[in-house]
Amino acid sequence: MDLYLFQLINQFALKWLWLDILGIYFAEYFGYALILSLFLFLAIGFRKYLKMLIQAFVSAVLARFIIVEFIRWLWQKPRPFVENNVNLLLTHDAPAFPSGHAAFFFALSTIVYLYNKKIGILFFIASFLICLARIFTGLHWPSDILAGAIIGILSAWLVHKIFK
Repeated sequence: MDLYLFQLINQFALKWLWLDILGIYFAEYFGYALILSLFLFLAIGFRKYLKMLIQAFVSAVLARFIIVEFIRWLWQKPRPFVENNVNLLLTHDAPAFPSGHAAFFFALSTIVYLYNKKIGILFFIASFLICLARIFTGLHWPSDILAGAIIGILSAWLVHKIFK
């Protein structure tokens, strides 16, 4: 199933230049815009959203740099381009499983959602697009993304409960 979903998405890479550029942008750079947009909350209401920002970054760091790295230390799963012929737009040398990007951005999205449902949905859509682009560009298996998303969501939920 993982290979089938990967091929379903990755088959469109290297077909149209505009789609490749868009895929690379979302896979590599769009996350920075998402992080910067978090700071707009401070402009809206410093006192109201400061706790949200702290929780967002604590949960993202917990998910990406502690849980993901621990799992990668236990089990190293190669990226799709290592063992398969893929339409490769980007490369990366770290293990693929679980996706650090998915863990990080889904943790941020979950915290934003817990504070503001409408904007949180936009964050989830943005996180999904980032992760879809990482499959499209040949960097991740769908299972890497799913595992990272679950880690991010659960980490954020835990951090939110602890802060309450």
